[in-house]
Amino acid sequence: MNRKSVVKGKIHYVGVNDRVKPLFEGLWPLPYGVSYNSYLIDDETIALVDTVDVCYFEIFLRKIKNIIGERPIQYLIINHMEPDHSGSIRLIKQHYPNIVIVGNKQTFGMIEGFYGVTGEQYLVKDGDYLALGHHKLRFYLTPMIHWPETMMTFDETEGILFSGDGFGSFGTLDGGFVDSCINTERHWDEMIRYYSNIVGKYGSAVQKALQKLNDLDVKMICSTHGPIWTGEHLKKVMRMTDRLSRYDADEGVVIVYGTMYGNTEQMAEAIAEELCAQGIKHIVMHNVNKSHSSYIISDIFRYRGLIIGAPTYSNQIYPEVESLLSKILVRDIKDRYLGYFGSFCWAGAAVKRMAEFAEKSRFEVVGDPVEMKQAMKEITYTQCENLGRAMADRLKKDRG
Repeated sequence: MNRKSVVKGKIHYVGVNDRVKPLFEGLWPLPYGVSYNSYLIDDETIALVDTVDVCYFEIFLRKIKNIIGERPIQYLIINHMEPDHSGSIRLIKQHYPNIVIVGNKQTFGMIEGFYGVTGEQYLVKDGDYLALGHHKLRFYLTPMIHWPETMMTFDETEGILFSGDGFGSFGTLDGGFVDSCINTERHWDEMIRYYSNIVGKYGSAVQKALQKLNDLDVKMICSTHGPIWTGEHLKKVMRMTDRLSRYDADEGVVIVYGTMYGNTEQMAEAIAEELCAQGIKHIVMHNVNKSHSSYIISDIFRYRGLIIGAPTYSNQIYPEVESLLSKILVRDIKDRYLGYFGSFCWAGAAVKRMAEFAEKSRFEVVGDPVEMKQAMKEITYTQCENLGRAMADRLKKDRG
């Protein structure tokens, strides 16, 4: 047995690290990589909780055999069917042909659809129970975090919650996997970025899941991405997830803009300077040509104020800003304050398009939109300052 793999008692970590993939889901940058976490319960009856991306199957299988040798695995518990977690199901089934797959009604159709795998199944409903010997598992259905089949498995014996993608983060696990044994500093921001981009649309579903978990004596959270959380870190993770899923946010402003020749950027600078002069300390500025949308969306989840600016381009809004606006709408973010500004050379369209976005987003619009023709003038500076001041005043009204 490899003692370095022990999570607690007879529960082992058999996950893998991916330091190669540049984009998660083909969309989100992975500057620190990502882990695919799987867990093995070596009890009288052996159970494997989730699998890993199929690219890492050989490493995955070697880790399993280092713990149980040639003994069979009786159960494969599938909390989430996204291929980075379910991708090795077919190969696991080949190596352990008598394995029983544990999942809910939504799970099994996806298994057959993705991998053509059939065979003996253990269908669970919300609150159902499975005894492995010493370990007693209970299943909680948590649909739409962030797929319809998602569920969580709670080991009542050890107080360990196998949470699927819930409470996950980007970033590899370097050397160890339990938070107390590694430097988790980078994982906090990457958890917010992970949540806001992957799960962010489904805040109400997350709130329902948190209510189900509220009465459980959870001592460890074992997600499918990122560190195993314990102690005070576990409490912090739960608090962060609760706030993010309620769309609660800190006082601060995200200024997002597109610019071709720097004129629209000057408008953004003037707004930021006035915000600071009015006592707003947390100001984050993103040029859409430099900042990936995942970082912008993460900051929008973090701060209550949002000011967006764009030039007109081909009688439409600047394309990169248009793309960002669609991503914001998809996430159905709530309770934000919105200001906007734009520029044009001979025919203005950007401000009109952002007005349409404002209506669709249902954000609270503050201040008057600013539209500039060609370049900054004294009146433009004044209008930008007024917009910054209006946002600062609205934020300060929320101070206790």
